Amino acid sequence: MDLTPGNISKYLYEEECRQIIGACYEVHNYLGSGFLEPIYQEALALELTNQNIPFYQEKRLEVWYKDEKLQKFYIADFVCFDKIILELKAVDGIVNEHVGQVLNYLKATQFKLGLFYKNVHICKNIYTQCLNGPYFTRYYLNCNIKMPL
Repeated sequence: MDLTPGNISKYLYEEECRQIIGACYEVHNYLGSGFLEPIYQEALALELTNQNIPFYQEKRLEVWYKDEKLQKFYIADFVCFDKIILELKAVDGIVNEHVGQVLNYLKATQFKLGLFYKNVHICKNIYTQCLNGPYFTRYYLNCNIKMPL
């Protein structure tokens, strides 16, 4: 999925993704790599605010069984635009456990889209839950582009 200007089309929440990824690039361009996740999280919260992107930080995601709210819950790093999970990882690579984490968040919220912001490769993977079943699709971003802000 190439998110350079002029190439954004036919993707779920494409304008919102462009804005979120642009904010991630701004943080990465300024801080570079080498910090722990809380540093990127705080900086990204500031950047999302500066760019007027609506978000919740460390959003509690409730899970329900029938009509009962379970005591267990998830906490997403960010929920943007009330419909996109944004999960930060200050790690070398996204592994199955990270993917499973975001897929759980999508299932708990019924959201259709989750993004990773990885300190080395911005938003490396996008996961989206299909509307008609428990199937998931992976899109790869071109991480070698520099987003204009």
